[in-house]
Amino acid sequence: MPKILIIEDEASIRAVLKDILKDQKELNLQIDEAKDGQEGLAKLESEHYDVVFCDIKMPKTDGMEVLLKAKAKEIDTAFIMISAHGSTELAVDAVKNGAYDFLQKPPDLNRLLITLRNALDKTNLVQETDRLRKKISTQSTMIGASLALKEVLNMIEKVAPTDARVLITGPNGSGKELVARQLHEKSKRKNFPFIEVNCAAIPAELIESELFGHEKGAFTSAIKQRTGKFEQAENGTLFLDEIGDMSLPAQAKVLRALQENKITRVGGEKDIVVDVRVLAATNKNLKKEILDGRFREDLYHRLSVIVIKVPPLADRPDDIPLLVEKFLQEASKNYGTKNKGIAPEAMEALKKYPWTGNIRELKNVVERLLIMCEDIIQPTDVKKYL
Repeated sequence: MPKILIIEDEASIRAVLKDILKDQKELNLQIDEAKDGQEGLAKLESEHYDVVFCDIKMPKTDGMEVLLKAKAKEIDTAFIMISAHGSTELAVDAVKNGAYDFLQKPPDLNRLLITLRNALDKTNLVQETDRLRKKISTQSTMIGASLALKEVLNMIEKVAPTDARVLITGPNGSGKELVARQLHEKSKRKNFPFIEVNCAAIPAELIESELFGHEKGAFTSAIKQRTGKFEQAENGTLFLDEIGDMSLPAQAKVLRALQENKITRVGGEKDIVVDVRVLAATNKNLKKEILDGRFREDLYHRLSVIVIKVPPLADRPDDIPLLVEKFLQEASKNYGTKNKGIAPEAMEALKKYPWTGNIRELKNVVERLLIMCEDIIQPTDVKKYL
């Protein structure tokens, strides 16, 4: 049930607005009132509202002050400002200060209802985005208490708030993407896009178009203009996974983007300024790749301001019980099945296994055990399904 707050010092106008909103039965609105800005701000601080109708000219605390204080307190509510003294300048100021929209008294009924519905849609979208972000954040949480993992987590805490470029190294399946996501989630860019590019999965002839975009007609299949990953990640984070597999020509263009904070679309001539934090990951020894002529040394130094080495699972066996429990819970929820226990001997068998495929392999095995085993996973099950 959407909650609406009307902040208005004139009782007659509050009553009219309330009646209009009550008539919208299909919206099932819960409506609250405040007779001045101070009361309205107090209610905003104590309760959550989806939309606020707020008069601008009020005694004690005017509507613009209520709006500014609410935004300063990070109260995430859509404000629709209303005023009898409407002007283009006032409307622009209200929107600049964070209002969703501005209505002039007496408000046109159709305009008011359309604005309300759009504001509710925006609120729902913001809430859904926050829910998905929290879900992704939970899924990307690194689980474990081993010394090796604690060192990685400590580095993340120190580096994430900065804009320093980070090179994440480690074997396949060890959790390099999780490190990148944690760096993004704990950074000042967390409310902006996290864009991932798997450099190994994109053909060499397409990697430049993927990263920098292209203009219409740049090549045979370029039937329209396309923005690349650098532009899509504007103000956010670009994660270049498997950077060691990138072609030398593409490396040269990435180097220029890092040096100048500018890119040029394939087939284009205009420079495009970008504000992006770049993280990179690889399972290769880039210093050896440099000696073999397959990776640019200058790009390596640009990318590796900070190097985070993710340990293989074999180096953190004490984390396996925590990971197994997490994967069992996730799998039972995803498959709609009952969660299962695991015998201590079975857990010991999992801890002693070499896990050459690291966390990714462990997760697959746990899902297999959940599906195939009885209520308690036994050592014989581990031996059978590993």
